[in-house]
Amino acid sequence: MSTFSRSRFLPRRDFIAGALAVTLIPTIVRAQAAPRRLRCSFDGQVVTYRLFDNPTTRDLVSMLPLDLTIEDFSTNEKIAHLPERLDEGGLQPFDDEKPGDLCYFLGWGNLAFFHDDYRFRGDLIRLGHLEGDVAPLLHKGRYPLRIEHVE
Repeated sequence: MSTFSRSRFLPRRDFIAGALAVTLIPTIVRAQAAPRRLRCSFDGQVVTYRLFDNPTTRDLVSMLPLDLTIEDFSTNEKIAHLPERLDEGGLQPFDDEKPGDLCYFLGWGNLAFFHDDYRFRGDLIRLGHLEGDVAPLLHKGRYPLRIEHVE
């Protein structure tokens, strides 16, 4: 046994784990606390969404950036078809639907950009909510759409 008391010193693995915790935990907490944002640009229009934290949103963010097509659908939304389906783990009922919500439609696997009233019918996963006015979503037509993560 060395002259140093073992109780005074941490084993190497405990020391390294402690050092990593002190270094990484504040970073992880900050990353979780900072809301993710998404910017959608089409035909000179730009909208930004503050994203909710759920498995579906995280799956979407992992695919970014995306180049899609956005088009009008019905009288209350625009849609964009994704290249593949998203994780459906974010499905939770909600009853506070409002214009400006960004949702994932389970039926077709597309994004729904709501600019007017709508109803949750068990087939939507809410991904985020618009920061600002819905006016850019009222721009009619079918256009190339760029979706990017915003820091």
